[in-house]
Amino acid sequence: MIKELHQKLINKEVSAVKLATEYLARAKSSDLNAFITITEKEALEQAKTIDEKIAQGEEVPLLAGIPASIKDLIMTAGVRTTAASKILENYVAPYDATVIKKLKENGLVMVGKNNCDEFAMGSSTENSAFGPTKNPYDKTRVAGGTSGGSAAAVASDLSVYSIGTDTGGSVRQPAAFCGVVGLKPTYGAVSRYGLIADASSLDQVGVVAKTVEDAEIVFNIIKGRDEMDATSVEVRSRELGAENSNSKFQTPGLKGLKIGIPQEYFSNGIDQEIGEAIANFVKRAQGLGAEIVEISLPHTEHALAVYYIIQPAEASANLARYDGVRYGQKSEIRNQKSEISLIDLYKKTRAEFLGPEVKRRIMLGTYALSAGYYDAYYKKAQQVRTLIREDFHKAFNEVDLIFAPVAPHPAWKIGEKINDPLSMYLEDVFTVPINIAGLPALSLPVGKTSAGLPIGAQIIGPWGGETEIFQAGKQLENF
Repeated sequence: MIKELHQKLINKEVSAVKLATEYLARAKSSDLNAFITITEKEALEQAKTIDEKIAQGEEVPLLAGIPASIKDLIMTAGVRTTAASKILENYVAPYDATVIKKLKENGLVMVGKNNCDEFAMGSSTENSAFGPTKNPYDKTRVAGGTSGGSAAAVASDLSVYSIGTDTGGSVRQPAAFCGVVGLKPTYGAVSRYGLIADASSLDQVGVVAKTVEDAEIVFNIIKGRDEMDATSVEVRSRELGAENSNSKFQTPGLKGLKIGIPQEYFSNGIDQEIGEAIANFVKRAQGLGAEIVEISLPHTEHALAVYYIIQPAEASANLARYDGVRYGQKSEIRNQKSEISLIDLYKKTRAEFLGPEVKRRIMLGTYALSAGYYDAYYKKAQQVRTLIREDFHKAFNEVDLIFAPVAPHPAWKIGEKINDPLSMYLEDVFTVPINIAGLPALSLPVGKTSAGLPIGAQIIGPWGGETEIFQAGKQLENF
């Protein structure tokens, strides 16, 4: 879709301003609640600049003039950036995140900032302080989370692509629920500078798009080492036919490719229709020449426990800065008899402006890091994390890619799980191991349930294996 729109722009079949106007109109009239802030002024100014360059005969980048949206967890200079939290409701970012800087250098036209779970904590975008995002396929159901606004926007043509974040499945799961493509890159492949941190060892900036090719185009622009992010790395693109390309992808179809099917990902808890759709997806790969190999990732059963110790622990440390003094809104405390202590101010501010899920995870994380419990919980979780990584490392010595479901169930009704955190956490069972291991994974639409709800499959690659998952995804995305 990006290439087609680019061609229309440079052929002057459509102007960037007209394109931006169309997408802005849809975004403003949508009832999905996919946006927290619509940036009409900025989008039209950016589009006008692109049109002027095209009129002057200048060569413009592939993404120039293509309407995009950005998860409201990523800094955008001069634009409100809330992290979907009341504590940052009026916060205007003073600088651009590295990903935004790169996109602006490539002609970004930003329609707006997408709704998400508060501070990227949740699996449904119901934890947003600005209300839940609705699923485009059934407005009574969730769009997934935490990048639910991004997925709903792309699925509903409110933006062509969106930049989201994935800490435990937050790009892949909403992409699966909304029937679009979601990419979680290798940890460090995309700079996190300017990303409002949730759990720093798990967070990764990702892409939501209509097609695998579009996701690949955006990824190749935002990836790369950044001196502002010490954890960032250079993951080199390996194009087909290049000397360092995987030779198995230079043959037609998927011939010679070994695809692993982890037995732990196909348990009794998976929805029957999802199981059938994934089985058909595997058969399609087999029909294209891939060899299917059953593998085991034995420590998968511990992944959720590991994640829900590490993520809250890191989040509790990262969110300590939101106290109404250093960052965020301050609670209005009036007491004429005596001065209010700083601790009382912190307590009142955080109680008033942070949501219930964020408070829950801060308490969980603080407990896991506290004296007397650090070794029993956080240290133990990190040790098991190493075992989960080793499981994947061993598996990729045997196979080239791994296929798995994205979620055990399709999108559920809004409000159905909001008062049952454990049930909500269990929906992340197939996505969190990938973040724990730092690997790349692609969520791809592979069918629909009898109720018409989208189903997604994961293509998981080895460290730095984005090119391989893109190449396989492009072969398999059109059933």
